[in-house]
Amino acid sequence: MAKWAFLFPGQGSQYVGMGKDLKDNFKEAAEVFAEADDALGEKLSKLCFDGPESDLKLTMNTQPAILAVSIAVLRVMEEETACVPSLLAGHSLGEYSALVCSGALTFADAVRIVRKRGTYMQEAVPVGVGGMAAILGMDTDVLERICNECAEGQLVAPANYNCPGQIVISGHIEAVQRASAKAEAEGAKRAVMLPVSAPFHSALMKPAAEKLAQALAPIQVSDLGVPVLSNADADFYPSKDDVKGLLTKQVDHPVRWIEEMEKLLSEGVDTCLELGPGNVLKGLMRKINRDLRITNMDKTEDMTILKSI
Repeated sequence: MAKWAFLFPGQGSQYVGMGKDLKDNFKEAAEVFAEADDALGEKLSKLCFDGPESDLKLTMNTQPAILAVSIAVLRVMEEETACVPSLLAGHSLGEYSALVCSGALTFADAVRIVRKRGTYMQEAVPVGVGGMAAILGMDTDVLERICNECAEGQLVAPANYNCPGQIVISGHIEAVQRASAKAEAEGAKRAVMLPVSAPFHSALMKPAAEKLAQALAPIQVSDLGVPVLSNADADFYPSKDDVKGLLTKQVDHPVRWIEEMEKLLSEGVDTCLELGPGNVLKGLMRKINRDLRITNMDKTEDMTILKSI
């Protein structure tokens, strides 16, 4: 019998039109988008379905939008298929989707919190001060040394350990550029500056983490019905009492995705479903372990494939 893990994508997976197909075909999805609109007091659903892309890619909009699509997929799957996850994980923002799936957070609370999270992350560093770059084809220890050497009084460090040969660095834009150039000079296949407006998952996000901690304080957290992996610790949440602290820590610490997926594999998972827009996590898993079965779920036809399972 298959042992399932559900994975939830983070920022960068969004696209205009996401979720519309599900909303048109399943009342469960339509209800999720209506709940998101109600929770925020605005038409988040219209932004998902119709754009414009310029608004959708703003961090404060992207985060609740991807969360809504991911939970819409989840609710349809719960109704239409027999797939039951043994464990859950989400990349950055996706960790909130995983916690909703586990029952630790309500969807309405999560939508409101990630809207604040996106706003705090955007405001933490003035536009143009920070940046991020993907470094391809370089060993972790070499890149960490290069970051230390290129800081020069500023900050640059790994922010996303995505898969072997793909590490994202984050920090002051000049330091990121220095480290990117040095990485290429020392043998990296490529260094690509990312089109983001803030240095996510770096120590420069500390002001955002502090504000998020305050916003999380009054939120009710329930027991986790399914184990959830934490980005910050690359291990399972010990209990509901750790949820707020680990979500706060996640903002200004790196996403340890490779270690998370290795932990997932060590638990005997043989099938992963990526619930939400795009297939970024499927691509990363292919580079972590090619033998694991993984498919992405965000369209009506994806549900029909799983109905017989």
